[in-house]
Amino acid sequence: MVKLNHKKKEQYTKRIVHALQDGNKELFLENFLKLHPSDQQDVFIHLSNPLRKKVYAFVSPKQFTEVFEGLSIEQQKLFFAEVKENYSSAMFNHLFTDDVVQFLVEIDAEKADHILDKMNEEKANKVRVLLSYQEETAGAIMTKEFISIASTDTAEKVIEYLRTVAPNAEIIYYNYVIDKDGVLVGVVSLRDLITARPDEMIENIMNSHAVSVDEDLDQEEVAKVIQKYDLLAVPVVSKDHRLLGIVTVDDIMDVMEDETTEDFGEISAAKGATDIGLSAFSAAKKRAPWIVLLMVLGLITGGVIQQFEDTLESVVLLAFFIPMIMDSGGNVGTQSLAISVRGLALGTIQKDGFLRLIRRELTTGALIGFACMLLISTIVFFIYGNGMLGIVVGVSILCTLSISAVIGALIPIIIDKLNIDPAVASGPFITTLNDIAGLMIYFTIATKLIEYI
Repeated sequence: MVKLNHKKKEQYTKRIVHALQDGNKELFLENFLKLHPSDQQDVFIHLSNPLRKKVYAFVSPKQFTEVFEGLSIEQQKLFFAEVKENYSSAMFNHLFTDDVVQFLVEIDAEKADHILDKMNEEKANKVRVLLSYQEETAGAIMTKEFISIASTDTAEKVIEYLRTVAPNAEIIYYNYVIDKDGVLVGVVSLRDLITARPDEMIENIMNSHAVSVDEDLDQEEVAKVIQKYDLLAVPVVSKDHRLLGIVTVDDIMDVMEDETTEDFGEISAAKGATDIGLSAFSAAKKRAPWIVLLMVLGLITGGVIQQFEDTLESVVLLAFFIPMIMDSGGNVGTQSLAISVRGLALGTIQKDGFLRLIRRELTTGALIGFACMLLISTIVFFIYGNGMLGIVVGVSILCTLSISAVIGALIPIIIDKLNIDPAVASGPFITTLNDIAGLMIYFTIATKLIEYI
């Protein structure tokens, strides 16, 4: 298997395209099957429709699975529609169960049922089991292609067994030991098998404290377990500790990518609209509700300004500093939001750490505010020659940044306590709250000291 740099990939692509154009199956397979699956995918997605049809004719369904499983869902849907039903059914039979599930949950339910009906019955039943789990749980993302052995086997017998089953297993580095009832009792690594004496019993070399996760555990928590213990895969067990499947690290990488994309959507108030493949209408439909909500909240900001209309009329120059007050508060609040959401995601904010976080953010905001107060007060004094105006603006900045830092850190924690994704405390939402708080502070201070300005 060859991994290519950019120049070599271009050379291989030209050979592959020429072989397809000439209908030379032997030359095509010789060059195409040498490539790493990732490079096969890169070559394949840039082929024209007529050339892709030749690929389907030259490559067996089993060989094509390595290309198909690495494509995006949208690409999979496109290429699935191009192949014949018998070809796709055979391909799904060779895909790992979790990859089949990942595709089926993204298409029409009726079409998914039809695919399952055409698949091998045993494989289809495994897929149906995974589809029965709640989305984004360990059970829903696990695969059934794992290796289980008995504690009474010898190392030599297991190694011989691996030669037979390894091609159909997603990972062979971990071999899970189960009893006669299917209960997980330990794990043996491939390294342990190779270094053990051939006649050594598995029960003597296995780790009887195998790390596992419950079938209904949230996928983000599964990721934390894999990260914490530096695992390539983690077994998924039932309530009575029977081994059901495994979740591999490559699947967790996909999960974390999806979760990160979702969080970016939440924080930017663009949930569900981060896919650049969406049409303008679909993107607008998903983003509009947040924008409308924030627009309505913006009316409150306008109401605050209207409430202090007399103060503004008395000192029109106060209006000059409104954007600076609002922007500064929003920026500090967004920084605190990122810290709080990240802490919640990593589980670093515990009960005893809650007050410490709020105290730290308040102090941080105050220190930043104090520095900004000194700077802006000095600038206002030298430009406008009005020391009291500088004090009003400076103290407002100090108070606004202190409060904004607390709001940015506190809102996600409150939302998390309500069992809602803390990322919905989006940047625009926090910014709007801080705009309102900043204006209230600014105009309240200005009103109290209006006669001295």
